[in-house]
Amino acid sequence: MKDFAGKVAFITGGASGAGLGQAKLFSEAGCKIVIADIRQDHLDEAMAYFKSKKAPVHAIKLDITDRKAYAAAADEVERVFGEPPQLLFNTAGVNTFGPAEASTYEDYDWVIGVCLGGAINGMVTFVPRMIKAGKGGHIATVSSWGGFMGGATTAPYSAAKAAVNNLMESYNLSLKPYGIGVTVLCPMNIRSNIGEAVYTRPKKYKSTGYNVNEKTIDHLRSIHAQGMDPVELAGWLKRGIENDQLYVIPYDNATQVLEDNFKRVMDLATPGGVKRQEELARKRPRPYEASNSGWGLARADLTWVDESKRAKK
Repeated sequence: MKDFAGKVAFITGGASGAGLGQAKLFSEAGCKIVIADIRQDHLDEAMAYFKSKKAPVHAIKLDITDRKAYAAAADEVERVFGEPPQLLFNTAGVNTFGPAEASTYEDYDWVIGVCLGGAINGMVTFVPRMIKAGKGGHIATVSSWGGFMGGATTAPYSAAKAAVNNLMESYNLSLKPYGIGVTVLCPMNIRSNIGEAVYTRPKKYKSTGYNVNEKTIDHLRSIHAQGMDPVELAGWLKRGIENDQLYVIPYDNATQVLEDNFKRVMDLATPGGVKRQEELARKRPRPYEASNSGWGLARADLTWVDESKRAKK
């Protein structure tokens, strides 16, 4: 897709972070925008911005794990703009940090439910409508660099994002005959509010094995404050869509980064390579782990988690 003027774009997580960056950039490119978000305060702030720009933007409060609500949102898009979107951006996501061995069912159900389940709901809701409309289009899902590897403190998130990568590749193969492109965006750190995701964690998923409190949330804010600007990230995505790329790794050294990662995978399949990767891991800096907040640790009452052993790894 090269021409975005007049296209309808539906963006989950569109009221802040990466989603808001997409909304701003694609609005400036001439799109009619629908921002869907679970936080009303973020929707209000975003709409104040777009009203000042006199941009055609519509807001919908949406929990992307609620399939009935998702279908209702899709109907609302068609009422407001007269057609389903030609651009679907599955951008909303959540994360929480703690040792894999401390994870609860609820940690998995929440993170995977939003990061993978939310993307699935977007695809199942909108793909049939986009095909029936016959106008082609493009679907982009925000994954993560974490989708290419496991993480000692990001097991649910990394698993969800790995599945998202695979899911989008499957849809990429399936949707080409309909003139619908697919892109998966895999950034590292983004300037976003994902560190506050626990504020929207449903009560039914409140049981966590991780140490999460205001100190750890503040630490996450400091991490994400160093991330890529959301509008810059959206620029990478737009270029990827224009070039019909399946994967967008939003860095100038993307080729080298990918080669290093796949070399890691190949190493882990051989005895000598395993030792080489263990040595590299010991030397690798861990800038985000140097914190007195207790971020990334297990809940103190979990008797089977031995942080002294973890520190030696």
